[in-house]
Amino acid sequence: MTRIKLCGLVRPADVDAANAARPDYAGFVVDVPASRRSVSPAEVRLLAARLDEGIHAVGVFVDAPVRTVAELLNDGTLDAAQLHGSEDAAYVSALRELTDKPLVQAFRVASAADVARAEASAADCVLLDSGAGSGRTFDWELARACGRPFFLAGGLEPGTIARAVAAARPFAVDLSSGVETDGTKDAGKMARAVAEAHGAGAPEAETTRAREQR
Repeated sequence: MTRIKLCGLVRPADVDAANAARPDYAGFVVDVPASRRSVSPAEVRLLAARLDEGIHAVGVFVDAPVRTVAELLNDGTLDAAQLHGSEDAAYVSALRELTDKPLVQAFRVASAADVARAEASAADCVLLDSGAGSGRTFDWELARACGRPFFLAGGLEPGTIARAVAAARPFAVDLSSGVETDGTKDAGKMARAVAEAHGAGAPEAETTRAREQR
């Protein structure tokens, strides 16, 4: 089973649709004015509290103050933080001093060198993307070479997830615009995406553990 994050939830109705679809993670873009999916810290507290048990709330941040990120993690609003800006190793280290919650660092992938940078990240997990919110795919074979668990994002939608998983072997897939219709989250697409991801095969980490246990 490949895990899945449905990202960019902005309305209570989006959260209700996520609860019905049962993804592993639900993502909220926090205080990013350039994004039409941005929500305030106050809004994310209300939305995340609406999630059913077992669905992990992930905050997506772009160069936010480390204390802002840490506060939302440590007060229980968020289960993990995704860093989607120009955050460097020093930023990750500073945030790690303030919280022990999982950190996911995003990397734009255009070459093998970008994958190597992701492999060297001090974050708990990495996300490989074609570019922040671009909605385009990239060469999934590049992602497959990543030597650590990763989220795969960029241009995914119901109908392409199984192919992406077969090509890249991610730990999880991450969808936002791919589960929208006319810019609004579509409950039907969300449900189909989750079903496709969960039926698409074991994450690489689980596959490795299974091999080691033989």
